[in-house]
Amino acid sequence: MPDAVVIGAGPNGLVAANLLADAGWSVEVLEAQDEPGGAVRSDRGVHPDFISDMFSAFYPLAVASPIIDGLGLEREGLRWAHSEHVLAHPLTDGRCAVLSRDRGVTSASVDSFAAGDARGWENLHAIWDRLREPLIDALFTPFPPVRSGLTLAARLRAGGGLRVARSLVLPVRRLGEEEFAGEGGRLLLAGNALHADLAPEAAGSGGFGWLMSMLGQTYGFPVPVGGAGALTSALVSRLERKGGTVRCGERVTEVVVRGGRAVGVRTAAGEGVVARKAVLADVAAPDLYGKLVGPAHLPHRLLQDLRRFQWDFATFKVDWALSGPIPWTAEGARGAGTVHVADGVDELTRFAAQIAMSLVPDRPFSLVGQMTTADATRSPAGTESAWAYTHVPHRVRDDAGGDGLTGRWDKRENETMADRVEEQIERLAPGFREKIINRRVLAPPTLEQLNANLRGGAINSGTTNMHQQLIFRPVPGAGRPETPVPHLYLASASAHPGGGVHGAPGANAARAALRRRYGSGIFSTAQRALGSRGRTGRKPGAS
Repeated sequence: MPDAVVIGAGPNGLVAANLLADAGWSVEVLEAQDEPGGAVRSDRGVHPDFISDMFSAFYPLAVASPIIDGLGLEREGLRWAHSEHVLAHPLTDGRCAVLSRDRGVTSASVDSFAAGDARGWENLHAIWDRLREPLIDALFTPFPPVRSGLTLAARLRAGGGLRVARSLVLPVRRLGEEEFAGEGGRLLLAGNALHADLAPEAAGSGGFGWLMSMLGQTYGFPVPVGGAGALTSALVSRLERKGGTVRCGERVTEVVVRGGRAVGVRTAAGEGVVARKAVLADVAAPDLYGKLVGPAHLPHRLLQDLRRFQWDFATFKVDWALSGPIPWTAEGARGAGTVHVADGVDELTRFAAQIAMSLVPDRPFSLVGQMTTADATRSPAGTESAWAYTHVPHRVRDDAGGDGLTGRWDKRENETMADRVEEQIERLAPGFREKIINRRVLAPPTLEQLNANLRGGAINSGTTNMHQQLIFRPVPGAGRPETPVPHLYLASASAHPGGGVHGAPGANAARAALRRRYGSGIFSTAQRALGSRGRTGRKPGAS
């Protein structure tokens, strides 16, 4: 009988399991898929000579996170690689905004769009210099972040107070207009805001775009050498070295509640696993509440609030094996690991508005990953392992592109949308399509099939908009990992602080579990309910 059962072997579940194991707890992680990692996995499914990241690929938050850093994953063989430039945003007229870990390179790029704009970038970076330490601490600690919050408030007051706070809650379009005369800085901020589901006119998108830009400036957008799966392998290796176990192909169908508290789980195979101290769920909130936990065990208000839960944008992804690097017209894009494809902030607004109107975008904004550019181990010399993802509505009302896409995402629709993504890249990189050896399409239903937490291809387990952050995440008043069921903790990106590979939701859940005092009176009942060894479906003594 383990002390804790963790549902889901995504990065948050594995971080939680590692921290519990560090505290001396016995931990068992149950994963529905045939391999661990959640949205941090890689394969050779596009071409046997090419490593492709199936979901996430670049990890600035992982490198910035004191939680990930504290695990010492380099001892498990994890290594990071960087491209020459962090990010580029080319335009069809040949200009290109470049984000670099060298601040001077970034400032010069921004200034090339309008003389004097380097000063605007330096001003934004000066705010980051003052706020970085307490801001990162506040992001990666349980809500409310009392100590780091006080430090952050003090530095805000000393550095401009309400004026700085106002800038960070601005829509990113307005922030860019206030800080920059030219398009360069505006493009970097707005493109980074759309790494989440934040339109250029959304309140708070300025702060998010600024944060992602500054993370890239400081830490880069690094990738694990050998593929995203190397990060997962390091987390699993560390956990197993500490005595924890990961069991794949074990889909949990129920969190078992006895005596008003969580005592274990039941799997699709009918097996029951007793958890002596806690159950931690790296599961999207709508799947935990009302599905894994029966409605009878939950407050009526929570179930009502979940009806208002909003997913982030659906995602459509294409992977490529390319015979050579993408032939960008803009030189700055050639050495960038990440490239934003949209011809200006107005086109970003148009794209987001089409999704808001339930239209499949006709000129989809894409994030392009040049993985061999970032990590030479990903494909043979002279080739490129690449991908792009864009967003589409969860429910499609019409197709702005006139091809009759309906959101069924059958073979015809997948190929049509993939062609549309490629056409946008071709505008900026003539000859791109001639370099395609193979491609793989991952439409929203496929992404969800490969990882149930990616509901309809939503990659952040809930919108990043302000109405579902902090004390509103996943529902109002639920900003902490504790749930209404004692000894059950929400450890997924549906919990504060949300999406991204940084481990904070898992770490917060683990710390909450460790702070609680546990008794043992309920466990004889739980064992009888779930099996004499804590598992049903196995005879005593069976292996």
